[in-house]
Amino acid sequence: MSRYDRQTRLPELGEAGQARLAAARMLVVGAGGLGATLLPQLVGAGIGFLRVADPDVVEESNLHRQTLFRMSDIGRPKALVATETLAALNPDCELSPLVARLDPISARAAMAGVDLVVDAADSFAVSYALSDLCQDSGTPLISASVLARQGYAGGFCGTAPSLRAVFPDLPAQLGSCASNGVMGPVVATVAALQAQMALSVLLGHAPSPLGQLLTVDLATWRLGGFRFDAAEEPEQRAPAILAPYETGARDLVIDLRSDPAPAPDPAPDQRVVFVCASGLRAWRAAQALRGAGHPHVAIVGEGT
Repeated sequence: MSRYDRQTRLPELGEAGQARLAAARMLVVGAGGLGATLLPQLVGAGIGFLRVADPDVVEESNLHRQTLFRMSDIGRPKALVATETLAALNPDCELSPLVARLDPISARAAMAGVDLVVDAADSFAVSYALSDLCQDSGTPLISASVLARQGYAGGFCGTAPSLRAVFPDLPAQLGSCASNGVMGPVVATVAALQAQMALSVLLGHAPSPLGQLLTVDLATWRLGGFRFDAAEEPEQRAPAILAPYETGARDLVIDLRSDPAPAPDPAPDQRVVFVCASGLRAWRAAQALRGAGHPHVAIVGEGT
């Protein structure tokens, strides 16, 4: 019996669909909470090539939700551990670990030759940078986010609007798993949706998950979603997302990691670049300066 017998029995997949999966090349950015569920699903389904990018090492606090890892993996790079485990799951899949912090320049290289990008990162700067790159190249992007007991997964770019079209700005209050907490089952639920979306894009299923957002609220037991095919792209990609080494001598760089951060006092035509760890504080500062009438803003986030 074929490894893929149960899924090839589906008339909408079959042997032809399995061949499409075997020929597919994907980039998954992030091997943590979301990656722990979606990576085995993708590899188990028979994806032909999978590049896994993550700069972090396994920590004990990861293990309640990142079930791809074991106690013996603590201190080892997540991308390496993940690809070793996935290789044992399915030797048909070619796996390429990338132990690196992605930025708009390195992400462009990591995307070379792939058919689809999955954003399982824990960085707003990386998510928006991936969306910008995917929109420019016409590459589908499956992006997700989870916090506490809520989350979403959506299909962006390719034939659909970008992340910026759906989320042109960030809300005033945003937390993180490290500061606000998260439950493992909701992470796995959203990651499974993300994996199904990715496979459906590669298989050309209709209706397409591109242009679709699914929401999960396991605090109130509500599932929702909407299509955003007609969402309009913003006139400008502001703030622009930069790699750390893309700043120039004329830029006014404000490092929000310093305490206290200096107040910006730019020349009228000077670009102001805000720097922080995740990109969130930098985004808010850039948007505030834009709102005050200075249009030349950009941000740098450390990445995922």
